[in-house]
Amino acid sequence: MAYREVPLPGRPAPHVACVWTRDPETLPHLNRILPDACADVVWVQGDRLVVAGPATGPALAAIPAGAAAAGVRFRVGAAGSALGVPARELRDLNVALEEIWGVRAVRRLATRLERAATPKAAVAELVSAVAGRLPAAAELDGVVRAAALRAAAPRAAVERVAGDLGLGERQLRRRFADAVGYGPKTLQRVLRFQRFLALAEDAGEAADLAALAFAAGYADQAHLTRECRRLSGLTPAGLLAGGAGPAGERSVALDRAAALAA
Repeated sequence: MAYREVPLPGRPAPHVACVWTRDPETLPHLNRILPDACADVVWVQGDRLVVAGPATGPALAAIPAGAAAAGVRFRVGAAGSALGVPARELRDLNVALEEIWGVRAVRRLATRLERAATPKAAVAELVSAVAGRLPAAAELDGVVRAAALRAAAPRAAVERVAGDLGLGERQLRRRFADAVGYGPKTLQRVLRFQRFLALAEDAGEAADLAALAFAAGYADQAHLTRECRRLSGLTPAGLLAGGAGPAGERSVALDRAAALAA
């Protein structure tokens, strides 16, 4: 199945990491979704319109035979603002879009999507609908975004983030839960996992798990294996053998340089 990511067309969108599409296949497909610290508005042709909330573990998503799929992925820390609901209420859930946007609005959108002449035209309808509901950039929590960038660095001391940003730990956790969907330590675990996937993709067949574990910020290869099982349900070798790669702008919608910086 061909999977592609492109920037949101048109005006700059600080809430949006990318737009992604999947081409239809002749047989039903079961896709393993890995935690990436983001949330998406997802359309599967003839099947569903949902919000996939920020995940803390793997999920399997079925795509019917012949169905195209697309989504708009929000940046780390932007889901709560973009959707107008606390991101913690979406954690580890797929929520029908009508529960957030309302039944009438989503039914109108669903009709336009199904009547679109081509999958490309349907994606344009989806992007237009999401973009039309995005709030002003000023509504993004800049403190959470700054904290997320700090947490992206290998071996960052997340317990120091609150003090560095002039906040109490309880206040930072609350703001993280609303904007990201979970706390700073969970975010760091997810970003570290995505960093491992990005490094492994760069290494290709030459990937050495022990070296990748160290570079990604794990204590050792055993630590990587435990976290990989927890976040993906597979061992690192099994996950990479299946072709898993990093999500969202290659570094879960954070600046890749920051996500890979020492």
